Amino acid sequence: MVPLKRRKVNCSVTSDSSGDRTSKFPGVVIFLLERKMGASRRAFLTRLGRGKGFNIEYSLSRSITHIVSENNSGEEVRTWLDLQTGGQGREGGEGRTARPGSVHLLDIVWYTESMHAGIPVIILDRHRLQEREKPGLELTVVSVPSYACQRHTPLLHHNTILTDALSILAENAELSENEGRGVAFRRAAALLKSLPQEVRGAEQLRGLPCLGEHSLRVIKEVLEDGVSHEVETTTHSEQFKAMKCVCVCVFQALTGIFGVGAKTADRWFREGIHTPSNLQRSGHTLNRAQRAGLKYYDELNLPVTKPEAVAIGQIVERAVHAVLPGAEMTLIGGFRRGKQTGHDVDFLITHPDEGREEGLMPKVVSWLEAQGFLLYQKTTGNSYLESKEGPARPASNMDRFERCFSIFRLSTDNEGREIQTGREIQTGEGPQTYSPTLTNTDPHTHSDTHPHSKTDSHPLPQTLVVVGDHAQKVSWVLGNSQCSGPRSWRAVRVDLVVSPYSQFAFALLGWTGSKLFERELRRWAIHEKAMTLSSHALYDRKRMQYLRASSEEEIFAHLGLEYIPPCDRNA
Repeated sequence: MVPLKRRKVNCSVTSDSSGDRTSKFPGVVIFLLERKMGASRRAFLTRLGRGKGFNIEYSLSRSITHIVSENNSGEEVRTWLDLQTGGQGREGGEGRTARPGSVHLLDIVWYTESMHAGIPVIILDRHRLQEREKPGLELTVVSVPSYACQRHTPLLHHNTILTDALSILAENAELSENEGRGVAFRRAAALLKSLPQEVRGAEQLRGLPCLGEHSLRVIKEVLEDGVSHEVETTTHSEQFKAMKCVCVCVFQALTGIFGVGAKTADRWFREGIHTPSNLQRSGHTLNRAQRAGLKYYDELNLPVTKPEAVAIGQIVERAVHAVLPGAEMTLIGGFRRGKQTGHDVDFLITHPDEGREEGLMPKVVSWLEAQGFLLYQKTTGNSYLESKEGPARPASNMDRFERCFSIFRLSTDNEGREIQTGREIQTGEGPQTYSPTLTNTDPHTHSDTHPHSKTDSHPLPQTLVVVGDHAQKVSWVLGNSQCSGPRSWRAVRVDLVVSPYSQFAFALLGWTGSKLFERELRRWAIHEKAMTLSSHALYDRKRMQYLRASSEEEIFAHLGLEYIPPCDRNA
């Protein structure tokens, strides 16, 4: 059992409590354990209980009959009680202890069910705190690689509470432009995500890489108290909340594109601009991109779902094929790693005939604009030259592909459901929807590891239709032919990237992410292999030559790494 941190709480054991005299339920005196629950949640639950006539005590006393905790085992609560009461005698029995008198040690489930019923419900076995198996020492002898690109990091993992705490501190460091500190917290969180089991004690982390003293201190505090006081202080900081709000408003939704960074956000904060409305009233001169970000602030801060991403992909793919038959398109970014929501949608486009992709982006953008799909767009050309960008220059986080950063208009039907794309099939019984097959981007299949392979796709939709609850309710949203009647839509950030076929595998790897996984790949290449990796190429500095690759597997092989599929790159 991990020694539990003694916290200064008001827990003096008294001989009596005045709570029974005002309680609707004499004989039921409840103490909510703050450990792992947090002060704010405890205060809320206390108000809730007292409002329903329950006697909720803030101090331990001899009158306490029910101790309620959250995410604690029976042994953990007993140990905590011993620390508070000086180790007074115990009594055997499931969920009972001989603190002055017998006390029920209960899970929060009993409390919430009692609140719902309005009376103390009967205590069942499932309400009593269960004994946990003492954590083994398996993790202390497991060898965990130092680089995130050597580890499988799934989207869902066992240590969310710990990684969330570290991520908040990383975000705060990044907003303060302390990149080194932010990266340290991100690396620690990434390691915890890759572990095969839940961390229940700090001793399980002994000897593991990427865990500095600061990160370990935060982890230990969360394990012992349920919260980190540093994290709590940060999240309640007015500066942190205001900086985050300003960042979301003007550059988080359009980050890395429009030339707005943490310095600008910090300057605006110091000028008293803490909210989007403050910015609107400030009189600041904003560029076109910032004005668009502010105008569509609400829509851009809604999460983008996988079905929405697929719907947008069908429209973009039609545009691409209309101007360049035979072109290939892949959904990249977090959706390729298995995420079901994201903050934007990214597509990578190429053509098997090298050179035919040149000049493609302006044509695609023109098609989308003509059809009314773009609310904002900024297009840049391909500026990469292999002879200049390779051996003589260090690896860069930014690539120089032809790209378009846009705000896409995604229509929804009158009931608020996303528009379904399809091709009208004339059957004599009215229109039906038919969904064409996109290039397979399922992160759990092998197709995305062979991005150049052909897929048998159905013809792209010739019209976009929606069929509501009734067959006659057909809404036309393609182009300027939208029918009359109320319509709704939302703004979505969409990034389009065009890559030459010879660089497609490198671009696919670079744009899949995660950001930390890509950073670790470049760090591994430089420090372990004397190579330079970018989203354009891989250069061997010892042999003084480029290493070509037509798939991600070949790139991993050049680097001497086990191939990590996209779904396990969520560092």
